[in-house]
Amino acid sequence: MKQESTAQETPPASPPPSPPAQRPRDASDPQALWIFGYGSLVWRPDFAYSDSRVGFVRGYSRRFWQGDTFHRGSDKMPGRVVTLLEDHEGCTWGVAYQVQGEQNPGYLGPAPEEAIATQILACRGFSGHNLEYLLRLADFMQLCGPQAQDEHLAAIVDAVGTMLPCFCPAEQALALV
Repeated sequence: MKQESTAQETPPASPPPSPPAQRPRDASDPQALWIFGYGSLVWRPDFAYSDSRVGFVRGYSRRFWQGDTFHRGSDKMPGRVVTLLEDHEGCTWGVAYQVQGEQNPGYLGPAPEEAIATQILACRGFSGHNLEYLLRLADFMQLCGPQAQDEHLAAIVDAVGTMLPCFCPAEQALALV
């Protein structure tokens, strides 16, 4: 009897997966975040994490095509670091790190849409007003992902739209963005 070969689920010549340091939390945990490292993060994650797994992402190839003037080079001589390119036949190996909300000092956690909207309206940082961030993301989703339903984003935009007249007159609101 002739045996039929089956296609491998993983690419050949893959590194052996490392066992997780501890049992992962439930994947439905809303505070869990997975970060995929495909460059320096594979050997030097500079953040706290609760679990890590060696794995791969299909559809992307790693290339040394990104210039770096801070970590691996200078303004006069940029170093080369990796970036991911879409490649339907590609496969990139790396390490996925699970970060829990309490391990991420920037994690604010869930809040009512009105509270999030209030904070967005009140905040400005080095890169600009937080409202610009929200509106540009909403514009992107409307233009490039109209079939995607992001109820959380829509609720925040609606809450901001309701509150904006209370924060400042329309002329000043337009100057914020």
